[in-house]
Amino acid sequence: MPGRQRSELASRPESESAAATQDQGASIMRRGMSQQSPGDGDFGAGRARGRVVVAIPCFNEERFIGSVVLKAREYADQVMVIDDGSSDRTAWVAEQAGATVIRHEFNQGKAAAVNTALEYARNSDCNILVLLDGDGQHEPADIPSLLKPITEGEADIVVGSRFLGVKSHIPRMRALGQRVLTFATNVGADVKLTDSQSGFRAFSRKTVEALSFGQKGFSVESEMQFRAKESNLRMREVPVGVAYYGRGKRSPVGHGTMVLGGILRLISGRIPLVFFGVPGGALLAIGVLQGWRVVQGYNATGDFYMGPALLAVLFCILGSLSLFTGLILHAIKSVIK
Repeated sequence: MPGRQRSELASRPESESAAATQDQGASIMRRGMSQQSPGDGDFGAGRARGRVVVAIPCFNEERFIGSVVLKAREYADQVMVIDDGSSDRTAWVAEQAGATVIRHEFNQGKAAAVNTALEYARNSDCNILVLLDGDGQHEPADIPSLLKPITEGEADIVVGSRFLGVKSHIPRMRALGQRVLTFATNVGADVKLTDSQSGFRAFSRKTVEALSFGQKGFSVESEMQFRAKESNLRMREVPVGVAYYGRGKRSPVGHGTMVLGGILRLISGRIPLVFFGVPGGALLAIGVLQGWRVVQGYNATGDFYMGPALLAVLFCILGSLSLFTGLILHAIKSVIK
């Protein structure tokens, strides 16, 4: 990785470090571009200003990664694959297709892979970083559409939306889950999107310098949406097509649950008073109402209904705890801010 290379060079004399840096840079370029044909990387008059790097985070994608890399090379100066601990031949296939490959020792989740891509871009002369998935669902031919708003100075982050003008065949349950996750993200984020979970994105140099992600797992796309306004980054969507081949490696329900959990953590950290206070207030109100009904029943009949009374106490306790949690976290957030 670039970070490890810099630490090794730091211990050498300055002249040797410069020579080693040139040699390593040449090595990386040979590795990533050795199989390019003369036309690779030439995308005509609409070519983006500056150097474009396409990064493909992937895990066990030997079936599709080769074709994705070959297609992406037509629209980029360099294609980089972040192999997140794959147990198959993903890294080997990607290298044979002409990509620069960075490997994680074990599977760390998409956020870690995106962080690796951002670190690489920060330490290179990359002007625009493009992310797309390695499972073949995204069409690299759409890359110029994502680059255009950045090169024209209209956006810092461009998201390829699957629900914006281009009709694609998306499995019904998958589409429903994506819309639920987008709704949940839009509730807590200042920036509203039609497809918060799209992995097809382009970042300006400003974005590359500004962003890094702490969330583990697969909620990194939502975290970008939360961080955009805080980092003064402009987001824009463009329509893209999508194709799904065969069954996914993960259960849609299990994957969606993990992402939703990450989104809820993001919302609770950003607006704790709303996240904890509103449900807490509702539970407290229900508990008080239930307790009032118990009191009325006792006054009218002389009988004390133990079950409803215990339920009222439970609601009051849970509501109070949630409400005070929201108030305390909101106060701490205000002090830190």
